[in-house]
Amino acid sequence: MSKICQITGKKAMVGNNVSHSKRRTKRTFDVNLFYKKFYYVEQDCWITLRVSAAGLRMINKVGLDAALNQAVENGYCDWKEIKVIG
Repeated sequence: MSKICQITGKKAMVGNNVSHSKRRTKRTFDVNLFYKKFYYVEQDCWITLRVSAAGLRMINKVGLDAALNQAVENGYCDWKEIKVIG
């Protein structure tokens, strides 16, 4: 599974390590991702999402249902990708 947030769509960026002598080598800037369980009140079930820290802040700010609808609308995740637990 790729390192992409299901809420914000953030993914790893590519950049350079720059040494003291200004030599540049490629590196990746990974996203702060983790799996988190949420209680989805509208469906009365628990779901698991792969979320970044910014995605968590968005869920806290606008709510889980609004954040999921916005993510599906923007194409960051699909309803089939969301893992339902019990």
